[in-house]
Amino acid sequence: MAHPASPSSSAHSFGDSARKIDHLVFPVADIGVARERYEQLGFTVAPNGKHPFGTENCCVFFADGTFLEPLGIAHRETCEAQALKGHTFVRNDQTYRFRRGLEGFSHIVIKSEDAAADHAAFKKDGISGGRRVRFSRGFKTPDGEKGRVSFLLSFAADPRAPDAGFFSCEVASPPKVDRSALQRHANGVTGLRAIIGCEPNPTDFQYFFQSFLSQRHMETDSFSMSFQTPTCEVAVYTPEGMRAFFGLDGEKTERGVQFKVSVLSVPDLASTKALLKNNEVNFFEHRGRIVVPAGEGQGATLLFEETAS
Repeated sequence: MAHPASPSSSAHSFGDSARKIDHLVFPVADIGVARERYEQLGFTVAPNGKHPFGTENCCVFFADGTFLEPLGIAHRETCEAQALKGHTFVRNDQTYRFRRGLEGFSHIVIKSEDAAADHAAFKKDGISGGRRVRFSRGFKTPDGEKGRVSFLLSFAADPRAPDAGFFSCEVASPPKVDRSALQRHANGVTGLRAIIGCEPNPTDFQYFFQSFLSQRHMETDSFSMSFQTPTCEVAVYTPEGMRAFFGLDGEKTERGVQFKVSVLSVPDLASTKALLKNNEVNFFEHRGRIVVPAGEGQGATLLFEETAS
């Protein structure tokens, strides 16, 4: 594969049907702490959004159309009741928090124009992750403008990887708002470059990723398996690969994909580094990139990589 330290893999071919990444879900213990943390990291954070099933978020939007979703618990009793009723999104979130703790990286989400068709395709391919979810919620822009937005979610799952969640997201009634201000970040991040998971034998999950991403072409080597999507790269590394390419502890004896790292594009790494230093963010440098290990309110490890505009 083209590792993040290598030249861009955007030249790799992928079919017209290859799915675009929409966003990543990061469970956090406290949404207020998450907001403070992401602002410390130099991000512009959107106003909080509350879900009717008890969770809430404070999203970070990027100019490439992707975003990060720190996800907190707004009303525990509501979440627990919804999970007992089989609400797929809440059930998955509750399961992740029970197994992995209150902070982490739980879901990869792809964009959808037809969530019902996705649900049917997931069932046909044997990767359905449960019942679809439809919901609406209110939103507020930084300027105070209010509105409502509706979503349809369809889920995929591999029971061998209980800590890795997947779903497609159709925005049924897109809000007519200008997000350009929310997409400008002091740290310079312009978008999502790669999503990194870890598993001792990545190719055991080849079929699942090919099906979910609708991408047959993949690249493999002794350290990883990777897929290029129209939005970014999705890769699964061995523990040895995590140490070699990201400088992260790759000790892991249990099986099953776990999401570990979000790689973010910046135009000027020196400027990003200066901001992080000024904001007293602990980080280290590895293979020409900045690595901010996961910490309270952050969910996942973030890696900043300089890429050509």
